Amino acid sequence: MSFDVSRKEAQQPAPPSTGHNGNAVAVLPSMSTVTANRLRLNPNTEHKPENYEGLQLEFSPLLFSSLERYLPPPMLSLPRDSKLHYMRDIILRYSPDGERIRVQRHREYRQKIISHYQPLHRELYTMHASNFFAPSFLKAINENKEEGFRSIMAEPTLGVFTFEMFQPRFCELLLSEVENFEKWVHETKFRIMRPNTMNKFGAVLDDFGLETMLGKLMEDFIRPISKVFFSDVGGSTLDSHHGFVVEYGIDRDVELGFHVDDSEVTLNVCLGKQFSGGDLFFRGVRCDKHVNTETQSDEILDYSHVPGRAVLHRGRHRHGARATTSGQRFNLLLWCRSGYLHPWRMVQHDTQITFGLS
Repeated sequence: MSFDVSRKEAQQPAPPSTGHNGNAVAVLPSMSTVTANRLRLNPNTEHKPENYEGLQLEFSPLLFSSLERYLPPPMLSLPRDSKLHYMRDIILRYSPDGERIRVQRHREYRQKIISHYQPLHRELYTMHASNFFAPSFLKAINENKEEGFRSIMAEPTLGVFTFEMFQPRFCELLLSEVENFEKWVHETKFRIMRPNTMNKFGAVLDDFGLETMLGKLMEDFIRPISKVFFSDVGGSTLDSHHGFVVEYGIDRDVELGFHVDDSEVTLNVCLGKQFSGGDLFFRGVRCDKHVNTETQSDEILDYSHVPGRAVLHRGRHRHGARATTSGQRFNLLLWCRSGYLHPWRMVQHDTQITFGLS
């Protein structure tokens, strides 16, 4: 059995055309001894980076936190502003004009939403583990041992893990918040970006204020598990995410074609509501070169969603969703990414660039 596999990617605003392709270069602070050092080839995983949230930045605060781990050792003890200035220069030096403008426009788009949208359930916007998670999941995370993780999980096919994760109340609140956001979108006629290139319905949770909470979800709850089970794809160094809710039903997206995700690790949790159909189907992990090769019999898995129950798998694990035949199905998706594998994912030029990594 073979399929034509698509790559599902986050929807991005189209960069405007520009009349030149020069790269802007900011002036470095007077740190001659520092600039003589080269960036690390591999991140310093023992270093705890600064928090860059709340600053007026052209790029995501998570990018700066990720890049900080690559700074030369003499820089790590410098004030945050000095490190920020140094990293900003690197990003500006190697990012094309169109990318910088696109990022700035998306930041303005997100800020416009956050400044006008009034959250319905503010308790969702800060991590409250005891209120969010099933006790069995929280116990395994607190123990942080492979045997504890395996005790709450099933692995119906190699590399696909399922487990009870969220309390019903959390699922209800998140569904209610998404519906309230969509009501606001409809009433204000605000044009929003959908989660990715394949889903035409749903909402990007990061865009209306849930980015920080989802960042904690990835760092404190998904990364410990991924460190154990997905170390081969950067599971221990997950440092950025794309979080969204998708909607399936007769008047929504009905099904989802066979694809791979734009992530190292994907978390997929059914939130509800009442529905029939919509099973996930998995057909094995493939690299880009062999993404359309035949499926082996031991790679076939069909999975039926259960509200509150999570599915965790590699982004390269080929999968799709069968038709939802009645009712409505909502799922929370968290694409988890690693700067260790893709340190320049957000700033890399279309052409090959030497960054002077040591």
